[in-house]
Amino acid sequence: MQDQGITATCNGGPGGDQRFSLPQLRRPYLLFLGDVTDALTLKTAFGLRDWIPADVLGQWRLGPAVIDLGLRDLAPEAARALGAGSVVIGAAPAGGLLPRQWVSALADAARAGLDIVSGLHSSLGAFPELVAAAAEGHAALRDIRRPPPGIPVGTGRRRSGKRLLTVGSDCAIGKKYAALAIAREMENRGWNADFRATGQTGLLIAGAGIVIDTVVADFISGAAEILSPDAEPDHWDVIEGQGSLFHPSYAGVSLGLLHGSQPDMIVLCHDPQRREIDGCPGVPIPEIETAIQRNLEAARLTNPSVRCAGVALNTSRLGERAAGEVMAQVEARLALPCVDPMRGGVSPIVDGLAGP
Repeated sequence: MQDQGITATCNGGPGGDQRFSLPQLRRPYLLFLGDVTDALTLKTAFGLRDWIPADVLGQWRLGPAVIDLGLRDLAPEAARALGAGSVVIGAAPAGGLLPRQWVSALADAARAGLDIVSGLHSSLGAFPELVAAAAEGHAALRDIRRPPPGIPVGTGRRRSGKRLLTVGSDCAIGKKYAALAIAREMENRGWNADFRATGQTGLLIAGAGIVIDTVVADFISGAAEILSPDAEPDHWDVIEGQGSLFHPSYAGVSLGLLHGSQPDMIVLCHDPQRREIDGCPGVPIPEIETAIQRNLEAARLTNPSVRCAGVALNTSRLGERAAGEVMAQVEARLALPCVDPMRGGVSPIVDGLAGP
């Protein structure tokens, strides 16, 4: 995807509250994949590869069995010689903890002069080996998963402007991709629209936002409110969803986003091939109809008029023909637009929204 078409500003548009913007990171990036063999764990790396390819120099894998993103393999020294500025940890392990076996490798990169960028819950500064290596290599340790200070409690006050929130039947199912694609389509049409990042990958792509799962529970809805503030009547905030109401581990952040985002529209993201909630064997994925209804019920607390704008399917494990058949079946069943953002785009969903 060469045409990014993504604007990300916070608290009222360009020139707004800069607390939500990332400090300038040194680019291009070398994506660190560690020893990960599970594609879902590498969602940060996939997101950066797909949405800001011009800023990605290559991948760094600790062994041949690691998932291959189709990028050139580079060691830190070679990447530095080619102009890389930072190593970005491209994995999101369960719990957001930095695996101990990665520390020495990342220390080597820091000694080579590469900044280390992490969106994990673990603080890079908590590892003395990394701190010493960064000092030796004159490199910086960048923890981006930190909430801004002063987030208020949510109020539920109705705000001006229009909002769309992506929600999911599970985690790691395409909510970020759908939101980015919808925001890009709106901007390509000349609409007044902003993508609002709520996760570490979205933040790295857009350069601004709030990593919602770092916010104390009482303030999640407040964070969503200040991330999508009062706006002009024709302005759309396209808000990246997190977690899932159906995930035993992460339903809380999803509910806070639903209440604070106050969406006028939701888009349900779903993988038709997935049968169980990610990381929770035995917990079934809900039917699409159930997922839509539960999300609408929760969202009505702060916006009784909320509607579903459509369904975004993740058909990456299906062939082209099978994917088309599944989308057609879902669309006929629900009488709603059904798309795969990575296969044909999201025009049918945007067509059904009130324009500028």
